[in-house]
Amino acid sequence: MQKEHNISTITQLLREGREDEVFTLLEPLHHTEIAEILSNFSEETIISILFRFPRQRIADIFIEFSFNEQAEIAQLLGTKELVALLRSLSPDDQADFFNVLSEEQYDAVLPELALKEREDLIKLASYPEGSAGSVMNTDYIAYPQHLSIKQVLERIRLERTDKEAVYRIYVTDSQRRLVGTLPITDLILTNPEKKLTEVMRTPVVSIPVEADQEEAVYMMARYDLVALPVVDEDGRLLGSITHDDALDVIEEERTADMERFMAIVGKHDDTVYLKTSIWSHFKKRVVWLVILAALGLVSGGILQRYESTLTGLIILTFYMPMLIDTGGNTGSQTATVIVRSLALKEISPKHILKVIWKEVRVAFFLSLVLGGLAFMRVLFLSSPGAVPEAMSLAKVGFAIALALSLQVISATIVGAVLPMGVAALKLDPALVASPALTTIVDITGLFIYFGTVTLVLGL
Repeated sequence: MQKEHNISTITQLLREGREDEVFTLLEPLHHTEIAEILSNFSEETIISILFRFPRQRIADIFIEFSFNEQAEIAQLLGTKELVALLRSLSPDDQADFFNVLSEEQYDAVLPELALKEREDLIKLASYPEGSAGSVMNTDYIAYPQHLSIKQVLERIRLERTDKEAVYRIYVTDSQRRLVGTLPITDLILTNPEKKLTEVMRTPVVSIPVEADQEEAVYMMARYDLVALPVVDEDGRLLGSITHDDALDVIEEERTADMERFMAIVGKHDDTVYLKTSIWSHFKKRVVWLVILAALGLVSGGILQRYESTLTGLIILTFYMPMLIDTGGNTGSQTATVIVRSLALKEISPKHILKVIWKEVRVAFFLSLVLGGLAFMRVLFLSSPGAVPEAMSLAKVGFAIALALSLQVISATIVGAVLPMGVAALKLDPALVASPALTTIVDITGLFIYFGTVTLVLGL
């Protein structure tokens, strides 16, 4: 409610040209809240307010905007403003920002940076998107292992103290290979005469620079780390992934997985919903929907094939929605559990037989409950006149209940096998999108339904 009030107030103040009062209203807020509020206004308005803040505050606010918003804001800035903004950002954020610049801006900004700055930026920007290197921060503290605690403390005081990630120091050998770590608390409390080699912690948990960013997040969670060192193929320290970087990765991967699971295709971007064009939404959704619509024709063909069965026993029509919905829900539920377990590395494709055996047993008990409910529904809530005289409600109920039970077991197996199969192909299990899974289960469910009732009832 407060946010909406602020937006309304700022809108009114901007109409009246009272930008100083807008700045006064925003100044006490956290930089995340400021970015959320400013995102509701044009890029020109954002710039006019943003650059009233101190330099470091500008950087803190700027990185809270989506990449698309950053690109749009950057297009309106001159070279001088771009360089000043770039130098205020941490190295990993600098690399991200560099990637949103246009080619002309890139060529204009690069010569303005010092040689070391240029080399670091180009190197960071060269790592593949989604890799550990693309999200690491090169602003860390590392010292040779032969130094004493006293020498390290003196160097920290003399050198830069504005490092972004001062959770621990990294200890390296003469080749800059990572050999140990030391938490800041240990550094402060340890005897100053001791060498780093005497007090450093080993072994060191690290991740290769080319590894997937999801693997980095998994390792940080598994080993309860606030920062994860990134190394090259020779074990040399290149950077560190901090907890705030990990949170960004989690949000990015969660959104991407959700879009894939709901059959939304195309590269994920973090543009605010209301600022995303209708055409962009259309392109992301249309491909899978067309494919699923085509698959839906198969269901129509099955119904057409058994048209005479439905005409002769109309009661079967009433229970088709229940069977289709139950199958879809069961399959999606199973797939969600399996995808999550794969993501958490609780299981892998090599466990497929164990997973199937477990899910079949779960499905068996589910089928007993759901099949029993279906039988009771037919027996007690259907009219005897809904079936021919030569056929009893109990027999029809048994056929429907059996079909539903088989559908539950079938949908569970499909929901388990598809994600495991996709994972075995080294693809993202979330590619087994929920709508696609449901469509497949619908088709198999109709075959099971009509095949079962035809066999049991002798139609």
